[in-house]
Amino acid sequence: MKTRWFDNITKHYKTAALIAGALSSSAFPPLYWWYVLLLSLVLVWNIADKVSSSRQAVAIGYWYGFGLFAAGFYWIGNALLIDVKTFGWLYPITLLGSGAFFGLFTIIPFWLWKKGVGIWHKVFGFAASWVLMEFVRSFIFTGFPWNLLGTTWAFHPVFIQTASLWGTYGLSFIMLLWAGSFYAYMQNYSNKNAAIFLLIPFLLLIFGSWRFFGYKNYDSEITVRLVQPSISQKMKWDRLSLEDNFYKYIEMSQAPGWEKADFVIWGETATPFDLDYEPFYRQEIIKAVPPKGYLITGLVRHDDESNDYQPYNSMYVIDDNGNTVAYYDKHHLVPFGEYVPLRKYLPEWVRPVANVVAEFGVGEPYKNIALPDYPPFGALICYEIIFPDAVVNRNNPPQWLVVLTNDGWYGKSFGPYQHLVAAQMRAVEEGITVVRSANSGISAVINPVGKIKAQIPLYAKQTLDVKLPLITKVPTVYAQIGGKIMALVMLLILVFWGVYKRRSVKN
Repeated sequence: MKTRWFDNITKHYKTAALIAGALSSSAFPPLYWWYVLLLSLVLVWNIADKVSSSRQAVAIGYWYGFGLFAAGFYWIGNALLIDVKTFGWLYPITLLGSGAFFGLFTIIPFWLWKKGVGIWHKVFGFAASWVLMEFVRSFIFTGFPWNLLGTTWAFHPVFIQTASLWGTYGLSFIMLLWAGSFYAYMQNYSNKNAAIFLLIPFLLLIFGSWRFFGYKNYDSEITVRLVQPSISQKMKWDRLSLEDNFYKYIEMSQAPGWEKADFVIWGETATPFDLDYEPFYRQEIIKAVPPKGYLITGLVRHDDESNDYQPYNSMYVIDDNGNTVAYYDKHHLVPFGEYVPLRKYLPEWVRPVANVVAEFGVGEPYKNIALPDYPPFGALICYEIIFPDAVVNRNNPPQWLVVLTNDGWYGKSFGPYQHLVAAQMRAVEEGITVVRSANSGISAVINPVGKIKAQIPLYAKQTLDVKLPLITKVPTVYAQIGGKIMALVMLLILVFWGVYKRRSVKN
């Protein structure tokens, strides 16, 4: 790559890295343009080779990450457009802030790339440090492991089956090795590198086909009814619409076949009334509960034992007598959505905006709900499903997961599709059935090998009856070892990378 046009690009390496990063975001759902990712990485790697210093390579890494995450997380700002007058001015800040903050996580991989002493030394150092940064991103400041690079393989569930061995982190590592083999081939046109480039997806295909098609996809007798009314976010909490929204859920729940359902499942905060303090609506909601079955609904409950009437983003399980037989309070809260970090230290000018955000209480993590005659299920609300290694009780794993969500904040964007794929990845990693019900978004039932048995499309107003798989859970290696082992493996790779680097310098 010593052509004149490339020399011109290298002179503007920051701009080139920014554009390459933005283009790379197209590899994530729903586009899956993985070939753009490969070409973009080859471009920025070659630019990093061309620049004269590690400081310049660090700049390339930062601006690549800036573009990748600003473009990849663009949909987050859509939530601010629900109330344009109050929050609209924050949209560009959110867009640029996403790139500015998350771009920090791509600095180290590019720095190690520049320090590498050979093609594959560079590739392994880059891949291991990238995955390690993904792991850090999953917990720092409560974590946001959205768009892990491994999800770019999810264009077909066959290709994500090795997540049952090493999780999405492992697939991120494989993706970068694959891109690295392409880069290596472009450097020297070696048959060996070409063979590696062809072998990686072939092995994923072989293992994936064996696991995916080997799963016995039989139906059980348990029927879940997903109710997705696709209520506009602007209308969801409008005081004049609350009752209409509530009865819309009930009406859709009572569609033909209702009496045969075991579970009717509504979305996150679907019930706009606190049933513990609204006896009239508790009686009304019984109309949505199937005979001898249960209604699972999201709502905001309030703790009357706390001094400040603490609200919780909750899931209630209600029987046909109107009794709450179980509940779950969301544990992993959304920063700036369900609480404001360091609220009391914020400057005065931003406090009026921050005060609009409620301060929800934190519930018990990994709570299982056991009901007579049904396999126990784990409860999750909204973005809790995006966290690898943090969705089930490892000591007492459930047989299936119920996820209540509401993606109405983000409109017709890439966000709801990426949220659904996160649920697919968790299904494969844990080998568990995931039932996802959205107020607005994409409701679906996903079997333990990541196949979507049935779904309600984005923004569709629909009721869907789906039978749970007969086998709701299958054993996986990842469910035993978890993501921390993968982080340790990446650290060991970096240790060997350092040893090799030191010996090479001496020689």
